[in-house]
Amino acid sequence: MSFDEEESFEHTLLVVREVTVYKIPPRSTSGGYKCGEWLQSDKIWSGRLRVVSCKDRCEIRLEDPNSAELFAACFIYPGQRESSVEPALDSSRYFVLKIEDGNGKHAFIGLGFNERNEAFDFNVALSDHDKYVSRENEKEANEKNATDSLIDIHPAVNHRLK
Repeated sequence: MSFDEEESFEHTLLVVREVTVYKIPPRSTSGGYKCGEWLQSDKIWSGRLRVVSCKDRCEIRLEDPNSAELFAACFIYPGQRESSVEPALDSSRYFVLKIEDGNGKHAFIGLGFNERNEAFDFNVALSDHDKYVSRENEKEANEKNATDSLIDIHPAVNHRLK
């Protein structure tokens, strides 16, 4: 089964039972976001997080734990992880996600994990997806090079009648 045939498959890389989403203020400096500036009153949602691999795209889905209703999704395309998921400067448990509505509009939300090891697992799941995509791309490139570099080892034979 090749990389292209897996289009309909989804691989769940991580499930975290409880995360918190915050409405965050605009970035104060060009350096990044600080979760210390996020207020508890700016907490807008709490629920389950799933990291899902869909071919070469990775999705971070924020879902209701009971009904599995989607609250928001962050799509990470190959090579765009830094623009879609940004760690907070002052804590390893907080991140900023770029969510899009499908019409070209986007917003930034704060994502907080209850435990440090959950945040670590989140980072590992995103890294695993990046490694998977690069391995598949290398495999496709090697297969293409192998077919392009086939050398005809049989000399041309003259089959004309004498």
